Amino acid sequence: MPALPAVPVHRWAHLQGLIACVIDGTAVSQAPLHSPQADTWKKFSRDALIPATSVGSMSSPATRHDGRKPDQLRPISFEANIAPHATGSVLVSFGLTRVICAATIEPNVPAWMKQQRVPGGWLTAEYSMLPYSTLDRKPREISKGKADGRNIEIQRLIGRSLRAVIDLQKLGQNTLWLDCDVLQADGGTRTAAITGASLAVELAGRWLVEQGKIKELPVKNRVAAVSVGIVAGEVLVDLDYLEDKDAEVDMNVVMTDKLDYVEVQGSGEESVFSASQLEQLTSAAKSGIEQLLAIQKSALE
Repeated sequence: MPALPAVPVHRWAHLQGLIACVIDGTAVSQAPLHSPQADTWKKFSRDALIPATSVGSMSSPATRHDGRKPDQLRPISFEANIAPHATGSVLVSFGLTRVICAATIEPNVPAWMKQQRVPGGWLTAEYSMLPYSTLDRKPREISKGKADGRNIEIQRLIGRSLRAVIDLQKLGQNTLWLDCDVLQADGGTRTAAITGASLAVELAGRWLVEQGKIKELPVKNRVAAVSVGIVAGEVLVDLDYLEDKDAEVDMNVVMTDKLDYVEVQGSGEESVFSASQLEQLTSAAKSGIEQLLAIQKSALE
């Protein structure tokens, strides 16, 4: 067996930092890799910070295949500065779903803004699933010669969600690119991407202010998202793949840290749903998002 390649010293420091986080659960260490936000490296575990809460009638004992209660999120974590060349970046994990969210500033705006003389800057998003993110290899779009309709739908959702909480005037004549790349998919990739992208944008905004490239932080509010659904007649929060594929009703909810709605995507996959069930779904989503917002707040403070 060939010898394993030597690990650079700075990578050992990076690994040691991650090991400390895993052991302690709430450990915070300085980023070993050089990046614009080197002093904000943090990893937070949901289980160490936020206990599960109950929503309405969903306080029954664990009934889900992974042992969670109906209203319980998967373990949630954020790792900042995962992409040192980005202006701001976060690796977000919702259980086994892992997404890198990177925000990069471009000192320019789209041609249509120049032509229409629209003041301020712009924010846009791109989303992709890496070939090895799913059980069966997912071909790259370039190899298929056409854009993936699902990817386009999701990246537009991410862009809308973040533009809703960004003051584009404060960006100046700049475009903030959000690249959300799924490393591992186990359900909820779009909600994880939105939740992680919110932190990546804020990290990027802080760095731009510190560097004097913009005057004020353009972030008006944080935003988070969670999936909810009805599986076997029961309302569940934060569905993984096995639950999502069998859901009778599937919904994605995006809210700000003021608990205002940004977007609600819901459909009856195999059945219709009543007004009462809709209320249960949105209530469950609100509870889950409140927990996500609390973790976001801890991650950046």
